[in-house]
Amino acid sequence: MANTHSTEPVLQAFSVSHFYGVRKALSEVSFNVFPGRVTMLLGPNGAGKTTLFSLIARLLPLGHGSMKLCGTDLATASDQILSQLGIVFQQQTLDLDLSVGQNLVYYAALHGLPRATARERMAVALTRLELQGREHDRLRDLNGGHRRRVEIARMLLTRPRLLLLDEPTVGLDIPTRRSLVEFLHALAVEENIGVLWATHLADEVEAGDDLVVLSKGRVVQTGASTGDLTEFLEKESELA
Repeated sequence: MANTHSTEPVLQAFSVSHFYGVRKALSEVSFNVFPGRVTMLLGPNGAGKTTLFSLIARLLPLGHGSMKLCGTDLATASDQILSQLGIVFQQQTLDLDLSVGQNLVYYAALHGLPRATARERMAVALTRLELQGREHDRLRDLNGGHRRRVEIARMLLTRPRLLLLDEPTVGLDIPTRRSLVEFLHALAVEENIGVLWATHLADEVEAGDDLVVLSKGRVVQTGASTGDLTEFLEKESELA
């Protein structure tokens, strides 16, 4: 079941800055993420993407600027509002000694989903990710691409309105990476989920994506992708 359609931003960042001691990691960063769309946070390693994600996930305190999740100030958002946020980190967070199903059921229980609801949503998510019939497979026995799909399936159990993807294709081969890029773009549209995708790979950008290009903690370019990657590949080279 798709989320209720809305045109209001699911994430708004207003003049967000962040310091590590005296070093400024982010400087006056502002942008919006809209439902049903993929926003690519594009920039070289060290541009500030992970810091920004840590602020959105409230792993770091926000001291300068403000952010809103689903219209609510993120600094004071309730657990109910925060449940609208799903995160797939660059480093995998699955228990490799548990099965696919056990990982998903455990996550659902942590979020208070009734077992019957969790099982129903798990079946839907695994089918969408072409993992049906793999519930009893141990994570350790899956390849990197399938493990990443399990992480995404896990996030979908809570039906988030905003999905954060931190370099989700790292370590995947080219065909698997391409398949995942296509799937996640389709998912955003079909489920009306706002997706904020941090990457340093310009070829993951598709025509129509919203772009936020970071360099040294600053937004240096925004706009919609036309599908011509030449400009952004050159920008990536300039910023590296």
